[in-house]
Amino acid sequence: MSVLTVPAFDDNYLWLIHDGQDAVAVDPGDATAILAALEKHHLSLSAILLTHHHADHVGGVPGLLARFKVPVYGPRSPAIRTVTERVGEGDTITLAHPAVEFRVTEVPGHTLDHLAYYQAQAGWLFCGDTLFAGGCGRLFEGTPAQMSASLSRLAALPEETAVYCAHEYTLANLRFAAMAEPGNVELQERILREQAKRSRGEATVPSTIALENATNPFLRCREPAIVAQLITAGKLAASPVDPVESFRALREWKNVVP
Repeated sequence: MSVLTVPAFDDNYLWLIHDGQDAVAVDPGDATAILAALEKHHLSLSAILLTHHHADHVGGVPGLLARFKVPVYGPRSPAIRTVTERVGEGDTITLAHPAVEFRVTEVPGHTLDHLAYYQAQAGWLFCGDTLFAGGCGRLFEGTPAQMSASLSRLAALPEETAVYCAHEYTLANLRFAAMAEPGNVELQERILREQAKRSRGEATVPSTIALENATNPFLRCREPAIVAQLITAGKLAASPVDPVESFRALREWKNVVP
């Protein structure tokens, strides 16, 4: 079993989980890109997993269903009409072709209906726009408390878990991370590694939970150095600060940083 990266649009990553014959598409926002990858690698589509309702994650589903009669797993909210199998917190998805099982976790914040899919045996996390490499998604619908709790749940997964997020935002995220925690040596080393990957045209995704816990400011907003930086930047009044308030200030600061 392996994961195939399918770039789409300007910076999206779509994913195909496959066994060499059958494939599961995760967040297929672009049917054309998925169909081309299936043809190139001689794969047949067997299922679709959707993390949330934004168009760049679900827009390709009708085109795929025109070619393949497959189940579409997604949130229980009615926002995505193409979903045929509605799932939520604690559900398990078991597929025969390929033989793979996913645990479903509700991670509201970016949207209220956002899901993440965890494959325990391989250690794969498909988290859409909740946790990014070096960052996290904007809060379009949820609250800081919801997003902070969702990120904490993902951060508690095994350290070796591979984080398959949906966008190539890593360098911009890490530039902000360096503003938030300039003394983090591991972060500075990561920036150099990821810059080298991008200069070679390589993806920076997947990351790992261990790397995110060590370098992602949104998983580290309780760190005294980050709280101090938020106060220095005028984003917080004074410490001690509630962790959710620290997260809120950090996310609002990132919203105005290119």
